[in-house]
Amino acid sequence: MKPYTQKRKGNEIIREFSNQVNSMELVWHRDAKDRVIEILEGEGWKFQLDNELPVELKKGDKFQIKKEVYHRIQRGKTNLKIKITE
Repeated sequence: MKPYTQKRKGNEIIREFSNQVNSMELVWHRDAKDRVIEILEGEGWKFQLDNELPVELKKGDKFQIKKEVYHRIQRGKTNLKIKITE
């Protein structure tokens, strides 16, 4: 079972994480494709790339994650909603 719910439409995914998710489920991972991430909602969540310090995610932020690069998110205060474009 995944620590999120999602809906896919073409090359876009809307993914939601609950602020109640167990932090142990938010594991380091890497994706098979390059992705552009846009933060739609959420407070207090952080994003971390391998060998870098975590950065706080804010509504409206957009960034790219290259395929095969290890990364993770850290739980925040409210639910997190993101748009992923592959």
